[in-house]
Amino acid sequence: MSKSMSGRQKLEAQLTENNIMKEEMALLDGSNVVFKLLGHVLVKQELGEARATVGKSLDYITAEINQNSRETVAQLQQEFQRAQVARQGLLGRPDPVLGGLGRGSRVYTVANKM
Repeated sequence: MSKSMSGRQKLEAQLTENNIMKEEMALLDGSNVVFKLLGHVLVKQELGEARATVGKSLDYITAEINQNSRETVAQLQQEFQRAQVARQGLLGRPDPVLGGLGRGSRVYTVANKM
């Protein structure tokens, strides 16, 4: 479960970063120069191409977050079902306090008359 949470946190950070890039690129016009970092080198990139790349990244990251959420929900449902099965198994066992009496059995005491 913690792996999926840390993965989701990374995706959320990437989503935030890409949203900031999208907002900043919305302020640019055709006269501005945009560079893309490839390894250790800055490469000039067309503004339209950069906007398209960020848009595709946002789509991909959003899809990954949704997939991560579906997987997390499925895992939680499985854990819940296992817990219910275990609980049912425990309810079917005799209570150690009542001995062999099962659920719903009544205990009657008889007082000795003297």
